[in-house]
Amino acid sequence: MLKVGITGIGFMGWIHYLAYQRLEGVKVVAICDTIQERLKGDWTKIKGNFGPQGTMVDLTGIATYDRFDDLCADENVDYIDICLPPCAHAEKTIAALKAGKNVFCEKPISLQPNDAVNMVATAKESGKTLMIGHVLPFFDAYDFILKAARDGRFGKLLGGNFMRVISDPFWLTNFYNMSTSGGPMLDLHIHDAHFIRLLFGMPKAVRSLGRSRNGVPEYFNTQFLFDDPNLVVTATSGCVMQQGRPFNAGYEVHFEKATIFTETFTGTPVTVLHADGSIEKPQFAPGDDVSPFVNELTEATRNIAAGTTSPILDGVLARDALVLCHKQIESINSGKEATL
Repeated sequence: MLKVGITGIGFMGWIHYLAYQRLEGVKVVAICDTIQERLKGDWTKIKGNFGPQGTMVDLTGIATYDRFDDLCADENVDYIDICLPPCAHAEKTIAALKAGKNVFCEKPISLQPNDAVNMVATAKESGKTLMIGHVLPFFDAYDFILKAARDGRFGKLLGGNFMRVISDPFWLTNFYNMSTSGGPMLDLHIHDAHFIRLLFGMPKAVRSLGRSRNGVPEYFNTQFLFDDPNLVVTATSGCVMQQGRPFNAGYEVHFEKATIFTETFTGTPVTVLHADGSIEKPQFAPGDDVSPFVNELTEATRNIAAGTTSPILDGVLARDALVLCHKQIESINSGKEATL
């Protein structure tokens, strides 16, 4: 039985807790939070933009801590799931690794690339596993693309366009702040940056245009440049001011023998345009908002139990995604191409 301690009982901590209830061979044995009512099982004030809202939780048999050091010292905990704000990821991850704990940390890995480098290095030095919660590849629409790229069923990857746009999240304080959440670049677009890195490898440069707020990119378009000039990869992300704008995400990915696209706003399902002119709409197993996180944590816990790291959730990939985001910021601010 793999035993996990969760720190940060906010919305993502709640979603992770729900996902763990569906995993075999894994048990939540400890939680850590500074809000006392959460330690008593009152999670009713937890709300998010998807999935079930918080409720009362029976914490019988679960250790509760309001100090992170106490969670790290709990010998009953095999690994720590960090669902704290991004500004705390580096400090808490490094402390947990040094305490001899494996770590699964929510995305982004950190807010600054240097911190991400230190996190990866600490994991290597400690001999412990570090994985970062980039859940996008575990959604059916993205899992389909990733598997197609790996097994070559549609031939060579030629590129694609990725999109992720929301209305301005006015309810979030300090959203446009690089020292707290990192704005749309590090909170929103990093999903696609990670997936692009996973699919195509690390580009040699980025060319980005965008508008900023308080020096933080608000809405932007990026070209990802690779050694292969025929590999055409672009992305659009950010916030628009009008609150009537619903969340919208999607992609159009090009292979030699097929083009595949989907979009949430229009309700366009994953659609495959085959070379022979036929159109396919793959069917996926039924699921709910928590299902992708079940898939993600199944992958994470399997690797932790085996003492390995996931090729999808690996800390190095997460570090690279963060670097890609900062290079896009550099390009936006300079008006020039930024090399990696």
